[in-house]
Amino acid sequence: MNVIDLRSDTVTLPTDEMIQSIVEARFGDDVSGEDPTVNRLEELTSEMFGTEAALLMPSGTQSNLVGLMTHCSPGDEVIMEAESHIYYYEVGGMAAVAGLIPRLVKGERGVFTAEQVQEVHRGKDIHFPTPTLVEIENTHNRAGGTIWTPAQVMEVAGAARDMGMRTHIDGARIFNAAVALGVDPSDYGREVDSISFCLSKGLAAPVGSLLVGSEEYIDRARKARKMLGGGMRQAGIIAAPGIVSLTRMVSRLEEDHRNAASLAKGLDSMKGLLIDMASVQTNIVVVDVSGTGMDAAAFTDRARKAGVLVSVFGPRTIRFVTHHGIVESDIEETLTRVESMIP
Repeated sequence: MNVIDLRSDTVTLPTDEMIQSIVEARFGDDVSGEDPTVNRLEELTSEMFGTEAALLMPSGTQSNLVGLMTHCSPGDEVIMEAESHIYYYEVGGMAAVAGLIPRLVKGERGVFTAEQVQEVHRGKDIHFPTPTLVEIENTHNRAGGTIWTPAQVMEVAGAARDMGMRTHIDGARIFNAAVALGVDPSDYGREVDSISFCLSKGLAAPVGSLLVGSEEYIDRARKARKMLGGGMRQAGIIAAPGIVSLTRMVSRLEEDHRNAASLAKGLDSMKGLLIDMASVQTNIVVVDVSGTGMDAAAFTDRARKAGVLVSVFGPRTIRFVTHHGIVESDIEETLTRVESMIP
């Protein structure tokens, strides 16, 4: 029995073209700015987002941490959604390493408003941390891969700017958002001060993330990256498949979105499974399994025995993620296997 792995879009394997790109790449010392393949990736990225500069990082977690550190000083406050990835999954690095304080707001499917930012902004007061940054997650993982539109980003970033704050997007899956809406990544880049995104999720590269922003901002971020151990030498070995990701793998995200929609529709029709269908906007499907009489751990274990790998997302919820390597027939087989295991 073949195993269908829907735990995450991080389980993808590099394409043959990515492997070949490594063989053919030219290398140099990236800490000294001398790796031509890294430089090309960073130039391509800044062109796509309409920003002045970009910086390659080993991981999305480091990219977000460097992004926040470069905007803020220790003791500053960052306004963010209550279940944002930075707050929920990044090991408290914003507090433990950067010395930053989260100020949480509850969004609607991961999206909050300018009015909410204004409500929680406490201004400069001797008793309070200084509110310096607003952080947006697009797409929003825990909300189910939900999208911020450029207009929503513009509204919140404008309010932040009016109050003397900057805006950072954790855009680990921002290309999923752009493809789903049919917009250009620069539609987001022009509205905010920085964006991080992952090459190693839906874009299927083996490793790597990037941070974009102004030239002055990226110059400071480069030093923060070095401080955190992210200064790399012949990093073209990472950058080469990243270039393939950006030039070959973006448009195919539509396939992941179609597969997720088909999967969600089929699962929602099954007894005991509950899905907020309005949240199925990209490649993530979050399912409440409590109606089956199983908790998430028991359901996940039974699915594994049936040859379907999924992630525990909460006591009663699980997550399916479609990605490169998952095709329509895999979705059909997944629905058959899941239906057979529900009591």
